[in-house]
Amino acid sequence: MIQKKIFLLIIVIATVSVLVHHGSLLSWTMDAFYFGCPSIRSNLILAQKPKHTNVAFLKTHKTASSTMQNLFFRFAERHNLTVALPIQSCGHQFCYPYSFNTHFVHPHTIPPNIIASHMRFSKKELQHLMPNDTIYITILREPSSMFDSAFNYYLNYCHTFRRVPNHSLEAFLADPWRYYRPDEKDSMIARNNLVFDLGKDKDQPATDAEFIQDLLAEVEQTFSLVMIADYFDESLVVLRHLLSWDLDDILYFKLNMRKEASKRTLTPVLASKIRAWNSLDTYLYDYFNASLWRQILALGPGCVAKEVRELRQAQERLMRSCFNGQVQLRSSTQIKDKNLRPWQPRGTVDIMGYDLPLNISHGLSSQAQELCLKLVIPELRYTRLLLHSQSMHYHQRHQLRGTQQSSTVNKVVSLHPEAKHTQRVSVSDVFRVSKKKSMKLEPSMKALILAIEPKDRVLVEEEDEEDEDKDEWLTVH
Repeated sequence: MIQKKIFLLIIVIATVSVLVHHGSLLSWTMDAFYFGCPSIRSNLILAQKPKHTNVAFLKTHKTASSTMQNLFFRFAERHNLTVALPIQSCGHQFCYPYSFNTHFVHPHTIPPNIIASHMRFSKKELQHLMPNDTIYITILREPSSMFDSAFNYYLNYCHTFRRVPNHSLEAFLADPWRYYRPDEKDSMIARNNLVFDLGKDKDQPATDAEFIQDLLAEVEQTFSLVMIADYFDESLVVLRHLLSWDLDDILYFKLNMRKEASKRTLTPVLASKIRAWNSLDTYLYDYFNASLWRQILALGPGCVAKEVRELRQAQERLMRSCFNGQVQLRSSTQIKDKNLRPWQPRGTVDIMGYDLPLNISHGLSSQAQELCLKLVIPELRYTRLLLHSQSMHYHQRHQLRGTQQSSTVNKVVSLHPEAKHTQRVSVSDVFRVSKKKSMKLEPSMKALILAIEPKDRVLVEEEDEEDEDKDEWLTVH
């Protein structure tokens, strides 16, 4: 009997040794055997559940939401899902700041599994569009740091901020009502932007306790997860469990970041003034920050911390692979490949992006190259690329239908403004096509795209330089 126990102990020790030694080669779910994580042990069944693929993500402003959108776009492509995208007249957002309407959705992207572009939230309209089992998710950020970021980013676009002498945040906060006009179209940028994006009244008095209670209750009832940008990785771990996703599904590179030199440390007094001016956002953030930590507590703080470490280690390996060991994070104007330059607002704020190495194709499979490319594509480019791809699939599906059915569909679609002016072009032109000529791609980008999809052709819509400028302007509206 003693010999049997000793034998079993040796087997256990040997097994643990192998797991530790080969941990980097094991699947993400093997980490569930971590002895300090009983909640993850109880959630091993999640690994056997199918991934949840119907998700509505409310993309808020200046909250790391562009990084989240990129994550959802990549997940959709990897799993052959449909992403709801805006009609051309809306730009790359769903006609923000107007409340979301299903008419804002491009007909080639219906019915969708995922929606993740900027909108002003309307639960009723989204329920008409999305499947019944859709999980709703959004993201918030600490109001003082978020407002400071928005003030600098939109300084030359938001009428409120443009009125402030010397572009001084201190001057604005000293007397905000002197510059703020509640009825201006872009006023939501200047006050309680989170509450506005959620579809509520940004100018409701903070003393209205009933309004605040109803707001918190409705958001909590609607959204299964309210992520917190200040605890981004922890939020991703909670999301992973909520959706039964894998580690690969939550990998990301940070996008649309300000250059560190353009950031500043807010004094406690200034931060307090910002929170007071954005009091509704402050109530919202404080409540759902606590809510996130309750969800983390339910999973087990030790477990979440362990998964965060695994996530960051996987990201480091991915960055080394994509950038040959040296991440090429640069200001937008310094990025050689124009297709990878993020939108740059007028003013002193530098938005950072990535340059992929010229020799990225060496040593990487086409699948790995595609992942590296998709991880760093700016929002506007990726939205167009995804729409082009989904338009191609849309037409392929409808070509398989009978003549009578196709005729009916074409008649309906032809009435939609997005069904006009289509033409076939080569995959090397997927990022932009104008009426006169295609955009000249950098050699590295062209080679990379051809390596990924050497024979593919996509159906794209004609757009001219004015459309390009319009889309950029809509970045801030």
